[in-house]
Amino acid sequence: MRIAFLGLGAIGTPMAVHVAKQHQLTVWNRTGTRATAFAAAHACAVAATPREAAAGAEVIITCLPTSSDVESLLDGPDGLLAGLGQGALFLDCTSGDPDTTRRIGERLAPLGIEFADAPVSGGTNGAEAGTLTVMVGGTEETFRRARPILDCFGRRVEHMGPLGAGHAMKAVNNALLAVNVLAVGEGLAALVKSGISARKAVEVLNASSGRSFVSEYLVPQRVLTRLWPLTFRLALLDKDARIATGVLEGQGVSGPVLHLTSDLLAQARAALGEDADYLEPIRLIEQEAGVKLHE
Repeated sequence: MRIAFLGLGAIGTPMAVHVAKQHQLTVWNRTGTRATAFAAAHACAVAATPREAAAGAEVIITCLPTSSDVESLLDGPDGLLAGLGQGALFLDCTSGDPDTTRRIGERLAPLGIEFADAPVSGGTNGAEAGTLTVMVGGTEETFRRARPILDCFGRRVEHMGPLGAGHAMKAVNNALLAVNVLAVGEGLAALVKSGISARKAVEVLNASSGRSFVSEYLVPQRVLTRLWPLTFRLALLDKDARIATGVLEGQGVSGPVLHLTSDLLAQARAALGEDADYLEPIRLIEQEAGVKLHE
C-alpha cells in the first residue's frame, strides 16, 4: 500500500520504521534533512512538501506536536489538500484536541477523504517495539479500514468512539499520568525527609495499593538513578493536560484535581523551560523539599 508519513519526531520516527517494513512509504518532515536521512536508511521516498507526500498516497499518517500543526499543513499550493485524492484515508496520530480534529474532519468529508484521530501511548520504547496503544476516533467503517495500518506499530488498537474520541482519551490519559508524576514526587519527598530511603519507599509502594506506572517504572529507572533522560517534553504534557481540562469543561465536569494538575504543570514548564523532560517537575519538588530522590 502507498503510505505517506508526515512528522518524524521521537515517536513518529520509530512508528514510520515499522510502516516502512510492510508498505511503500514516502516521508516528509519540517526539517528536511531528517526526512532525507530516514529515507536513505529505510529505502523509502522523501517528499519536499506535504502536497508531494500526499500525491498518489492511499493513506496519510500525521504525527505532529499539535492539532494546529496538522491543520496548518492542509492549505496552500503545497498543502495536503492539493495532493490528496478522493478515497484517501487520513490517520492523525498527533496527540491533538477533539475540537480541531472535528473541524478538520468536516473539511475532509465533502472531499471524499476518510479521517480518524489515532493518538498513541507507550512512549519511545513502545514505538520502537511496535507495541503502542492506539486510541481511534472515527466511524466503524473508517476504523476497520485503518486497523491493518495501525497494527504496524500498535499492539492494542481500540476504537474509542466518534471523531475526536481518540484525542479525548489520550488527553485524559496523559493528564492522569501528570497527576501521578506530581503526586509520587511529593509523597516520596516527604518520606525521604522522614528518614526513609527513596529506594525502600519505592519498593514498598510498588508492593502496595498506591503503586502506578510512575512508581513502578519511571521513578526507579529515571529518577532514583539520576539519569533523567529526555524522552517526552514537559511542554507537550502541559499541552495534553490543558486539552484534558477542556474535555472536562465541555462535558460539564468541574475536575478540580486535573485543573490543579494543569496549573502546576504550567508553572513547572515556566520554571524549567521548553526543553525539559516531563519528569523534571520532580526536580522542583526536590528543590522545594531540600531532598534528593536517589538510590
